[in-house]
Amino acid sequence: MTKHFIGLSTCVLAAVFSVSALAKLPAPSDEAKAKAAETAAKTAHTDKIAAFQLCKSREKVAAHYYKTAKASGKPTTPPVVTPACVDPGAYVAAAPVAPAVAAAGAKPAAAPVTAPAAPAKKS
Repeated sequence: MTKHFIGLSTCVLAAVFSVSALAKLPAPSDEAKAKAAETAAKTAHTDKIAAFQLCKSREKVAAHYYKTAKASGKPTTPPVVTPACVDPGAYVAAAPVAPAVAAAGAKPAAAPVTAPAAPAKKS
């Protein structure tokens, strides 16, 4: 009897606490979306830098290997042609975009008022 009570109470408690896990989070704000995009861009740039550094170190190791193998008279195979290492350069942050709410609420600039042109005289 006690085992059934413990099992039943465990199921009831699991059902009660699992309801909170089904709740939806609110949609992220525009600032949160922009911050997430900026973080993703920084991470992508960091990955490019890491790939560049790895490429340079591989070239250095291969050059050292061929140099020492040639000096000691060991036979080597010709190196495999690989694409050149591309330096991604310094990180440049994307230009901040004006919030859509502010742009939608702003009134467009009025066109300058000009006097109507006089009709051409018939001769």
